[in-house]
Amino acid sequence: MSKYIQISFQQISSEQSDVLLAQLSSIGFEGFQEEENLLKAFIPSQNFDEAILKEITSGSNLLYTQSTIEETNWNAVWESNFDPVIVDDFVAIRADFHESLQGVEHEILITPKMSFGTGHHATTYMMIQQMRNINFNDKTVFDFGTGTGVLAILAEKLGAKNVFAVDNDDWSMENANENFEKNNCTKIDLQKTDDAGSGKQYDIILANINKNVILDNMSNLSDQLLSNCVLLLSGLLIEDEADIVNAAGKFQLKLVNKTERNNWIALKFTY
Repeated sequence: MSKYIQISFQQISSEQSDVLLAQLSSIGFEGFQEEENLLKAFIPSQNFDEAILKEITSGSNLLYTQSTIEETNWNAVWESNFDPVIVDDFVAIRADFHESLQGVEHEILITPKMSFGTGHHATTYMMIQQMRNINFNDKTVFDFGTGTGVLAILAEKLGAKNVFAVDNDDWSMENANENFEKNNCTKIDLQKTDDAGSGKQYDIILANINKNVILDNMSNLSDQLLSNCVLLLSGLLIEDEADIVNAAGKFQLKLVNKTERNNWIALKFTY
């Protein structure tokens, strides 16, 4: 079994936690637990570089503790702390051990593991909110950085003709496959890749990753978007907006909608 490094930040504000989460996601941290004044971050031991972590935290006076845990132990901890997520009256995300949730249009079952995208984080929450106002019926969809696969699952539930979902992490691939099976998905093609260059075009592209990955792949994302269609982005902090909008504008992508939640943003573009 793989071992994971747990980094625990004590006495951390919500603003500091938001910024750290984005920074740690970009350097390979795969799971997070947020509590009041506490952030726990998890990364496979073979990917951990303490020098980079110290570089990120050096200017903020944040103190942290480090420990090593087994993958199986982490699963038990994660499940015990996983609460259902309800996005308005639109989507409920729950695990097998939760009761079915009433009063929502769509229910998504997931196996709660360390993959990013359980719905708890503001970026996934906003992506789901934005998807409510997009017509997925009989559309082709590209989910770049699928994580748990929640957005791909929702796209199929909303009527997508087919969904191409990709990620570069073996853990996410395993978890996404489990979740596709749990939700009886038949229209999702999952593949492992490091970039957005699929060579195809889509009606809708979803990318909930981070600023640097989005900027690095903006050319591919724009090339693969059909005319008058939708690019929905998140994994972005408020201060990332100008750089993303400027980069998108170079490819004739126009910002048509923005939402904010807990210092994070989701941006909707058309081409």
